[in-house]
Amino acid sequence: WAAQLIPDRFSCEFLLMVLGRQRKSLTMPDLSGASAKNLPGQGNATREAILRKAVEISSMEGLESLSIGQLAAALRMSKSGLFAHFGSKEELQCATVDKARDMFIDEVIRPALSATGLKRLRMLCDRWLSYVERRVFPGGCFFCAASLEFDDRPGVVRDRIVQVEKEWLSLLEKTAREARAAGQLEKAVDSHQLTFEINAIAMGANWSFRLLHDNTAFSKAKNAILSRIDQAARPGKRKSKGARR
Repeated sequence: WAAQLIPDRFSCEFLLMVLGRQRKSLTMPDLSGASAKNLPGQGNATREAILRKAVEISSMEGLESLSIGQLAAALRMSKSGLFAHFGSKEELQCATVDKARDMFIDEVIRPALSATGLKRLRMLCDRWLSYVERRVFPGGCFFCAASLEFDDRPGVVRDRIVQVEKEWLSLLEKTAREARAAGQLEKAVDSHQLTFEINAIAMGANWSFRLLHDNTAFSKAKNAILSRIDQAARPGKRKSKGARR
């Protein structure tokens, strides 16, 4: 994980990495009675299954509450079986963040890469909100929750979360800049400010969804974000007739 990012270069590398990735099977095998010696696939398949369960638990109960003992009980595995994959709670937490990142890429970013400019920006935002509505993570947006949970907890887990969020914001900002360069957004649009506003609306929606149990939060956030993008778009590129700068 890089300590510093150069947004343009990093975003390009990030897109190339995403385009080059192969989709992985997300099917969870039966781990009943599994041990360190008879794990399905001798490693990768079981690790994937463990991390899927870890992401599920963390999204509902918090990443800090995740433990090897809790996960072993949920999967009906021995602690020693889990230790074969993760030597510590911190290592498990970091691997869980990485797995959630992979899922986010598959659900949100990859489908939008077929588009460019303004269309990609709209697709990224739409997929971002819809993946929460579809309960890809049972507890809402994994990274919105993890960001709040670890915002003042120094350490490698926080660093991992920060890195993922920087990747995402860098991608949004780069996409907005490309849309502006293509003449799809007004020249005066500040891509950094636009990205900040989009992120703030989505974070607020997740808060309303989780804390207030507002099931309309994401549809309202989608309307607000797409309206804000329309305000930034040049007249011929707006979807909403009522959008104004």
